[in-house]
Amino acid sequence: MDLSKHLRDVPDFPKPGILFKDITPLLAHPAAMKETIRRFAAIDFGKIDCVAAIESRGFLFGAPLAMQLGIGFVPIRKPGKLPWKTNRIEYVLEYGTDAVEIHQDAVHKGQRVLLVDDLLATGGTMGAACKLVESCGECTTRAVRRWPRHCSRALPIRNARVRCRRGPNPVRTCTLSSSRR
Repeated sequence: MDLSKHLRDVPDFPKPGILFKDITPLLAHPAAMKETIRRFAAIDFGKIDCVAAIESRGFLFGAPLAMQLGIGFVPIRKPGKLPWKTNRIEYVLEYGTDAVEIHQDAVHKGQRVLLVDDLLATGGTMGAACKLVESCGECTTRAVRRWPRHCSRALPIRNARVRCRRGPNPVRTCTLSSSRR
């Protein structure tokens, strides 16, 4: 199944110069969504202990993937959305600034965490999520600086930048598509 046919390009959204990848056609097609999760689950990420995903569209892929893999799910959310004690990190987007939070006890020292989001533009949100996971218990040990090409992606999108983070207890990233032109 050609999953790229279930994505829609929206130019100049949310601001001029941004090519937004709309996943709503994929979400509306059950067979395409099931195939997306199947492809994610088939990727050999090595041993992982839980899946963390970034609000909100990352949840749409992260939670079903965690269920498919039989491991726990950790939400990374916008500020003020989590009910327990949180760690927070602010970061720069290509069109502004933002912040994300995680429960302080969501991830423990030594755990291997798979980070899932629906797209990757500048890598700012994913980089912040890596640092946020690390803040919970030293799940990774190296700063996010280089992104080797070791991960696969579920959708064959031209110009997609699939970036991986490796370390002794790696946070690995896998994306569906890119919003860069």
